[in-house]
Amino acid sequence: MSASPSTAAEPKSGPVGDAGAPPVRGTRGAAKRRSSAVRGGERLAGYTFMTPWLIGTAVLTIGPMAWSLYLSFTDYHLIRGGDWVGMANYTAIFEDPMFFRAVRVTLLYVVIAVPIKLVASLLVAMLLSQQRRGMGFYRAAFYMPSLIAMSVGVALIWKALFSNDGTQDRFMSAFGWDGGGFLGNPEVSILMLVLLAVWSFGAPMVIFLAGLMQVPQELYEAADVDGASKWRKFVHITLPMLSPVIFFNVLMETVGAFQLFGPAYIIGGDAGAPAWSTLFYTVRIYSLAFTDFRMGYASAYAWLLVLAVGIVTIVMFRAAGRLVFYAGEDGR
Repeated sequence: MSASPSTAAEPKSGPVGDAGAPPVRGTRGAAKRRSSAVRGGERLAGYTFMTPWLIGTAVLTIGPMAWSLYLSFTDYHLIRGGDWVGMANYTAIFEDPMFFRAVRVTLLYVVIAVPIKLVASLLVAMLLSQQRRGMGFYRAAFYMPSLIAMSVGVALIWKALFSNDGTQDRFMSAFGWDGGGFLGNPEVSILMLVLLAVWSFGAPMVIFLAGLMQVPQELYEAADVDGASKWRKFVHITLPMLSPVIFFNVLMETVGAFQLFGPAYIIGGDAGAPAWSTLFYTVRIYSLAFTDFRMGYASAYAWLLVLAVGIVTIVMFRAAGRLVFYAGEDGR
């Protein structure tokens, strides 16, 4: 008895389906290989475009740093050369009275300039965060000084303004001030550089302004319903919500203050005039390296600065764990 057409056709469907499975797996494997090849090509292209930056970093940053670290263990002179002396440079630094003068001036500047600059930038940012007509112009105008404040031209103008018989001297003489210009008075000469730093508050102001724009307005509306004053809203809403921005600005401004050089050198020279009152740590490094040509000793000075800034940064990051509030964190 002959089999029905449907029964005869059924056995053929199995082999056909099984025979078709391997090409599907092969297709998937080929797609994976093509995808891997594409990713490999993208990585190669990325590293190719990064090559100039990598070469520049190795030649202009890592290389000089490694050479400077080596020189710090030698008595290398820029003209005569030098020999390996081990830790002699580092021990000599702590017997150098000019080292302690430079550290004192630098720390005094950091302690005075950084807080005043950040407070001024925060207050101005709060004023500029309001939605008023022409606010874009005012934001640009307040930011403009930060673009030129550290230039040589502004430092020369600053020096002329605060010199004896300069604009500052004549202005304060009208109110009975007879102390002369800041430039010739070692007790107040550092205030020139503090005022210059405060005048250039544009960069942290912009960062504060961006942070203020991100504070949810619902928090202020809820505080208004509860009858909170402006001061309580500032303390309990604005400052906690701005704490990451405050931490960033404090960190960047502190590191920058430790490295101040240009204005201090132009105003006070490599001797930190008057009476070493503007002898910043970086100015002392420059004087040792390019006036006395003691490159080994200057390199040891520089690496102590790197160590000090690193320690300050670590301490600030440790403190940030307790003082900085990030919205959305558990338990905060």
